[in-house]
Amino acid sequence: MTAKKNKALFTLLLLKWNADINKRPMPWKGEKDPYKIWLSEIILQQTRVEQGWNYYNRFVVTFPTVHELAKAPETKVFKLWEGLGYYTRCKNLIATAKIIAKEKKGVFPESYEEILKLKGIGPYTAAAIASFAFDLPYAVVDGNVFRVLARYFGIDNPIDSNEGKKIFSSLADELLDKKHPGIYNQALMDFGAVVCKPKLPACSICPLKMSCVAFLKGTVNELPVKEKKIIKKTRWFYYLVIQSNKKIAVKKRGANDIWENLYEFVLIEEPAKTTVKKILVHQTFKTLMGVDKYIIKEISEEYKQQLTHQTIYCQFLRINVHADTKIKGYDMIPVKNISKLPFPKIITDYLKNISF
Repeated sequence: MTAKKNKALFTLLLLKWNADINKRPMPWKGEKDPYKIWLSEIILQQTRVEQGWNYYNRFVVTFPTVHELAKAPETKVFKLWEGLGYYTRCKNLIATAKIIAKEKKGVFPESYEEILKLKGIGPYTAAAIASFAFDLPYAVVDGNVFRVLARYFGIDNPIDSNEGKKIFSSLADELLDKKHPGIYNQALMDFGAVVCKPKLPACSICPLKMSCVAFLKGTVNELPVKEKKIIKKTRWFYYLVIQSNKKIAVKKRGANDIWENLYEFVLIEEPAKTTVKKILVHQTFKTLMGVDKYIIKEISEEYKQQLTHQTIYCQFLRINVHADTKIKGYDMIPVKNISKLPFPKIITDYLKNISF
């Protein structure tokens, strides 16, 4: 079979699978409102559909229009995002909502080029919005697409190399059904999610298997190829949950941080795992607590949060201070307001297990 015929067959079989078999439900599927499509795409960046589903529903209910999202207090938006991770997405979501609401009078851009200019939107997200909302002929290229195309066409160029990205982008454009780009793009992503899965792909029921190079050669589990390995690091956080007169010391984490705009307690970060005994004689601890009388109410178990590039281990020390304490760089927040603030997941997990 020629390469041209193989490409045509791929698109034909994919669309037939979509029409006859694909019943994958999602609340944003078939949506034409660019605001809701944009919300779903930002929420789903580096997030499983199953995890993002409820977040999407809550955002749509809480902020049914871009104007309501744009005027909402940032803390409220981050609180709604809490637990979803990759918080830069939320920061960009707020910034873009304000641009659309104010500069564009609430009208979402209708061209791929203008959509791409918005903060937090790259080629994939721009293509998704352009094709789903406006039926513009732009192919989406995400992890699902890389995997399906690499296997079906037997491409072993690394998907994270410049050459590989060019090859896959060009191929995706060739395969795109220009008359129904939104339907085609959704079908391809669904196919990668439910049939051509990363692990345990459903090759036995795949309608494309008899023309799939990887299936015929027995290389399904070897594709796609990546050339770069993620370098992971481990961090140890020791939090001092300092309470004074029914107030707790917290602060908002700063810019260029994994948890930017989220709140935390007083932090002592160590280069390696240590003991609570050593934390109690740490210079930071002595500087903070040295002049006041305090009681250590509780020492928590160790908590763990796995991020893409790092693993966080965390332990909490609950401390009551007799005096009306103020800690430089931290705000003393009433205990009753703590639940209104957005925290990293590792802290929310801890907060679920205690009562002040």
